[in-house]
Amino acid sequence: MRVKVAEHAGYCYGVERALKLTLEALNRLPKPICTLGPLIHNPQVVDSLEEKGVRAVSTLDEIDAGTVIVRTHGVDSRVIEEAKERGLRVVDATCPFVKKAQRCAAQLVAEGYHLVVVGERDHPEVIGILAHSGEGALVVERVEDLSNLEDVQRAGVVVQTTQSEENLKKIVSELLSVVGEVKIFNTVCDATANRQKAAVQLAREVDVMLVVGGKNSANTTRLAQLCRQINPRTHHVETPSEIDPQWFFKDAFVGVTAGASTPDWILKKVAAKLATLS
Repeated sequence: MRVKVAEHAGYCYGVERALKLTLEALNRLPKPICTLGPLIHNPQVVDSLEEKGVRAVSTLDEIDAGTVIVRTHGVDSRVIEEAKERGLRVVDATCPFVKKAQRCAAQLVAEGYHLVVVGERDHPEVIGILAHSGEGALVVERVEDLSNLEDVQRAGVVVQTTQSEENLKKIVSELLSVVGEVKIFNTVCDATANRQKAAVQLAREVDVMLVVGGKNSANTTRLAQLCRQINPRTHHVETPSEIDPQWFFKDAFVGVTAGASTPDWILKKVAAKLATLS
């Protein structure tokens, strides 16, 4: 068996920054340390943080004192203010690319555009973007959702940072046919775009493709979807224990990529598992 890892795979800058801020908080800020929601969408990393003393909570009501860390996906700015009013120390680990999407959304609304957010309506990043843009925005997951856009003359577009460029282009193309003026901020993260391109290229070359990362991770799930369109023998796994030897045949060429919240130590374990199957 021959194994090749995609050129761009694993942790992105926003995730590395969030983890760095969290570990620094453990060393110098008031305890307990809590994250508002899982810091990143990788269950194994979240579990390892909990073992170190970092607990994920759903709401501020679960925290009486100490430090709260805002996860990479961001939150409503009013939540941050409320945390400060409660006397909590706040560490804002929101990814800078997500913050950019939030600012762009607020700018478009201020300029009088009807906001269109290309992304998954239930994803915490999209919920955070909506919180920065007031009421009336439309979340569009696929082209068909544009049918809900009525009597709009000026539309402004921002994108969930982990969306694919392909989906954005499809939606914008349709939007241009029904709205007179469209202003677009392409807020897809550069690391996401590079990771997707590298994964798709590798999927074309190999016999079997493995995508490693949290099943609750939007960017990892999208990597798997994109690779599966190119190579039907694509499998999304969180850990090496999910790898099935029956997926492979003798002398198979196997490609491996990983989502932005997948740590190197899981990638190394996957490589070690594949080595036992050679």
